[in-house]
Amino acid sequence: MNESNKIGFWTCTALVVGNVIGLGIFILPASLAPYGFNAIIGWLATLAGCLALARVFAHLSHALPDADGPYGYIRSTLGDLPAYMALWAYWVSLWLTNAALATGAVGYLTVVLPELGRIPPALFALGLLWTFVAVNLLGVRAGGRVQIVTSALKLLPMLAIAVLGAWMLFTSPGAYTAHPPSTPMTLDHVMAASTIALFAMLGIESASVPASRVKNPGRTIPRATMAGTLLAAVVYIIVSSVPMLLIPQAELANSNAPFALLMERYLGAGVGRWLALFVVVSGLGCLNGWTLLMGELTRTMANNGVLPAMLARDNHRGAPARALVLTGLLASVMVWMTYSKSLVAAFTFITRVVTAANLPLYLCCSLALIVLWRRGAAPDAGRQALLFGIAGVAFAIFAFIGSGHEPFLLALGLIAAGLPLYVFMRLRRPAVAPIKA
Repeated sequence: MNESNKIGFWTCTALVVGNVIGLGIFILPASLAPYGFNAIIGWLATLAGCLALARVFAHLSHALPDADGPYGYIRSTLGDLPAYMALWAYWVSLWLTNAALATGAVGYLTVVLPELGRIPPALFALGLLWTFVAVNLLGVRAGGRVQIVTSALKLLPMLAIAVLGAWMLFTSPGAYTAHPPSTPMTLDHVMAASTIALFAMLGIESASVPASRVKNPGRTIPRATMAGTLLAAVVYIIVSSVPMLLIPQAELANSNAPFALLMERYLGAGVGRWLALFVVVSGLGCLNGWTLLMGELTRTMANNGVLPAMLARDNHRGAPARALVLTGLLASVMVWMTYSKSLVAAFTFITRVVTAANLPLYLCCSLALIVLWRRGAAPDAGRQALLFGIAGVAFAIFAFIGSGHEPFLLALGLIAAGLPLYVFMRLRRPAVAPIKA
């Protein structure tokens, strides 16, 4: 592929930040409020686990720079079937996520511009969804440019929350101790809060998914993965802690827009509506980033013979056109299904499915790094590869336990649903030789 059509460090970092920081951040403080200070400990546990997973992806991309992202990492170490099972579940989660993002963005857009409420919401959501399919049909660099701009814009309200928190600390420090959360500290609460926080951090692997489209992937992907994960984690911890300490626990837990509540309380009425505009930008940036990954992952799976070969074909701009159209259609079906439920119910369902669908990928990539260490194929990392691989496995298991049995069964169900296609494709097409470490 022509180097001029590839993406570099800043676009890869924007993919990580843009895909991790989505619509969830704007309701996360309310979701974590019932857990009180357990949420802070849960955040620290999730941060440690996600940084370990980020190092896993960084080491894998450095050791296997010619691999086609996570599919190649797992396939060259654990084999064809584990790679397919992990990536199939992850692939399904991508277009499920896009359906939820399009739906959520419509809800916020009608708050910012009530006139848009005249448009049937399902058609509006479909219009947004296909707008970003069209953007990415222009090529990975076009989608990457949109991602950089939206990622920068979505950090502005996060900065506003941080500045407000610092201002209150210096001018009215008593506000932080006026009504501390009363929930007792327990392991169960910590694990539950950690699981919610993990959903908010999904996407740390984003820089590695389009590996074949990245300039110097062995160097660019590790740097972008670590930089994006650290930035997103710092932002999340700050903007989750400030509302928790400044707003009474019960009031925060019942708020549908915790950031708007915080800003209007301390900066005046009407500020919340402007914040909703940035919610829209955040959601649309996330929608663009996941659309880019949907196309790239579909192409990767087609190149490896587990999806029809026609999905690997590029248009004249180097974009996986058929892959983008197919996943756009699948997401469109989910949009119509979403509008048969309430928005909150739809987001709750999507949260569980997406979290469940991501954990097999994290588990298998962590195991892949351990296998590379045993083969002596990660010499630059040394024992770090083993330690981070073990930490990644432990965190994936911790997350499965913390999320309960239902997400685990959902993950197994997603994997089982894809097995007939795997068998069919393998019977039709010989296996492709994996990349050797």
